[in-house]
Amino acid sequence: MAARSGRPRLVPSMRTVAGQVFLVQLAIVALLVATAVVALVFQTRGDAQQEAENRSIAVAQTFASSPGMEAALKSPDPAAILQPRALEATRRAGVGFIVVVNPEGIRYTHPDPSYIGGRFVGGLESALAGEVVTESSNGAIGPLVQVIVPVFGSEGRVIGAVSSGMAVSQVRSVIEAQFPLVFGVAAGILLLAAGATVLVNRRLRRQTRGLGPTEITRMYEHHDAVLHAVREGVLIVGGDQRLLLANDEARRLLDLPPDVEGRPVADLGLDPRTTQLLESGRTATDEVHAVGDRLLAVNQRPTDRNGGPPGTVTTLRDTTDLRALTGRADLARGRLQLLYDAGMRVGTTLDMVRTCEELAEFAAAEFADFVSVDLVTAVLQGEEPQATATGREMRRVAFAGPTKDSALFPVGHRIRFVGTTPLGAVLADGTAVLDRDLGAYTGWHKQDPERARAVVEEGLTSMIAVPLRARGVVLGVAIFWRKGEREPFDEEDRSLAEELVARAAVSVDNARRFAREHTMAVTLQRSLLPHGLPEQNALVAAMRYLPAQAGLGGVGGDWFDIIELPGGRVALVVGDVVGHGMHAAATMGRLRTAVHNFSTLDLPPDELLWHLDELVARLDHDAAGDSGATEPGPRVTGATCVYVIYDPVTGHCSMARAGHPQPALLLPDGTAQFAEVPGGPPLGLGGLPFETLELQLPEGTRLVLYTDGLVENRERGIDEGLELLRVTLEANTHRTVDGLCEATLDALVPDTPSDDIALLVGRTRVLGPDRVAECEVPSDPAAVAEVRAFVERTLAEWGLGEEAFTTELILSELVTNSIRYATGPIRVRVIRDRSLICEVSDRSSTSPHLRRAATTDEGGRGLFLVSQVADRWGTRYTAGGKVIWTEQGLS
Repeated sequence: MAARSGRPRLVPSMRTVAGQVFLVQLAIVALLVATAVVALVFQTRGDAQQEAENRSIAVAQTFASSPGMEAALKSPDPAAILQPRALEATRRAGVGFIVVVNPEGIRYTHPDPSYIGGRFVGGLESALAGEVVTESSNGAIGPLVQVIVPVFGSEGRVIGAVSSGMAVSQVRSVIEAQFPLVFGVAAGILLLAAGATVLVNRRLRRQTRGLGPTEITRMYEHHDAVLHAVREGVLIVGGDQRLLLANDEARRLLDLPPDVEGRPVADLGLDPRTTQLLESGRTATDEVHAVGDRLLAVNQRPTDRNGGPPGTVTTLRDTTDLRALTGRADLARGRLQLLYDAGMRVGTTLDMVRTCEELAEFAAAEFADFVSVDLVTAVLQGEEPQATATGREMRRVAFAGPTKDSALFPVGHRIRFVGTTPLGAVLADGTAVLDRDLGAYTGWHKQDPERARAVVEEGLTSMIAVPLRARGVVLGVAIFWRKGEREPFDEEDRSLAEELVARAAVSVDNARRFAREHTMAVTLQRSLLPHGLPEQNALVAAMRYLPAQAGLGGVGGDWFDIIELPGGRVALVVGDVVGHGMHAAATMGRLRTAVHNFSTLDLPPDELLWHLDELVARLDHDAAGDSGATEPGPRVTGATCVYVIYDPVTGHCSMARAGHPQPALLLPDGTAQFAEVPGGPPLGLGGLPFETLELQLPEGTRLVLYTDGLVENRERGIDEGLELLRVTLEANTHRTVDGLCEATLDALVPDTPSDDIALLVGRTRVLGPDRVAECEVPSDPAAVAEVRAFVERTLAEWGLGEEAFTTELILSELVTNSIRYATGPIRVRVIRDRSLICEVSDRSSTSPHLRRAATTDEGGRGLFLVSQVADRWGTRYTAGGKVIWTEQGLS
């Protein structure tokens, strides 16, 4: 009822562990009390008999030793004297009887007087022999105890005996009178035990959370199974630093004895570090402790976090095998990392020697003590390698180690490996050779016995030689050496060395092939670029060309030119073909040739670029495969060009550009600016016309033409580069054209240019009036005589009288043709430059043609005569007509 109303029970339910424990404890207490009472009863009986015996002995001995006993026995009537005494002593002592007998066994005393004089029944013989006799028997009053003691006379002889006895019930009745008190105390104990049991079971009920015995049993079985079956050691240490529990795995891992529970942690015989951890109670996560030959991962947590008892629980996990596997995995990971690092640090440039140096430096720091790399000399010279390198001369190109002074061959040493040595076999069959003990001289020393002894004396103990093989050919050999302080090389090291060298060999072969192609491209480009400046008086010029560093870009398609034009004029050209390599260099040569050819037509800059654009478009059209080619070839689209014409007679300059950076002008007053040349598309795109910028330049103006590699790179934008160029030009206005080139390259070009750079600087000159003479000729055949007079007078002033006849002939023929076939004013101009230049201009756009006149023709021989006496002649067209010109060499 109380349970139903929600009030707690005084006695727990018998279904719970607490209730069952309550009953068991109550039964145990009742059993203990009952057992104690039964034991007390039996003990009381035994004590009663012993008490009766002790009391009887005491009474008998006292009575036998009483004064007058001997006299009474020797008197005529002993019974009369002893009977009253015996009865009085019996009453006072509380015994059952006192009987005195003579040596013949006749009674002198007895509680019943009728028995006096009768024979005593009992073990009198022993008593008469001087012994105390105790006897138990069942009489009319129940179990009794009888004691017989001898009576000694004055002479020490037995003169009689005294028997005393009493019923056991006489003594037990006294003890049994205390039983109510005993049972009352037992009942109190039982009640106190029941109360204590109730309190204990209330605590137990809270601890078990009301679980039944089945659940508790199952939970304990699971706990026990898990605790002892799990492959992880478990230790529980109490707050007093004593071991409370250790499962089977913990005993095995720590080699603990069977009786280890309850012992202090310090007495377990563990290593100091593990003992300190268990005693400290601190939290630990995966700490590795060496216990014997095992490596244990230890985790420790306190047990009092959620109100539990003080102490710690510690788990142990054997990681010895895992550590071994981890060590092998770490070793493999380390080797992979080594190869990865080698891939990042070896082969960073397309240079064979530098790649070998990187291999030696990396391996000496990470793998060996000394490393040497030898390459076949023919490979270094650009020749194709062979499948084997046996007997071929090699040159040491790289050496690395802790010291440069070594018994090994130095860098630059040339060597031929003997075929009978292990190193010679490396070059023959292409397999690596491992020698773990150089001191054994297993054949490697035959190459140079004296040097081999020096190598061993230096302390080198092991060696691996690996050929540098790529694409089935041998480029050289890499040799790794270790000194005695380190472990000798093993088979795993040889595999690692082979992988390391194989990767480096690919880089070396790539560098070799690139170097070969680069050399060919440089050779081609150098052959296509101008080898010097033409002799002319229009400009003082300087040129610079810097190819891109090998590996970053290589040879490109940048070019420059100064082309002599009729009339003392010059054309300045700078171009750039997008890309690098053989194709760019070949394209550059084709474009440069085309510009030279087009310049002979004496076209304006915009027309020349238009023709060049058409040419590139045709080349691209052919490369696209429309011409019947089986595979499309590389295209040229992306080429740029700037074309400038300067006339030293007038100081006039015209320029046009196709996708190229603006030319820079450094004026005589020291200011620099960029010519605002209208921009045109790169060559080959078409679609937009090119425009020409016309300028009048003062004498001393510096024309600066360049490619984009000068002002633009990976670290600097083109706007920043153009501004830096302008500032540099203004800061070096006092320098010569050569000095200006050097200053510009120093200021703008990085140490390792990634693109070709072409730079052309020309300082303008102007031919003075003393070197130019001109006149206007009326359209009248009679004016030819005036022209001859003008020429004779001018050449005389110039000191060229010897050239007068030829010059008069040339101008007479040209002027006559203009008067006959042209219209408008005719002008004649004579220029004294490196050659004598004659020009006749008119308004006609019809060009004269050279032909061979027949014998019957009256005319047609004038231009033939001109071509015979002049070095060169030609026609150029202007906006208002044409100019026929000739050149004569001066002695």
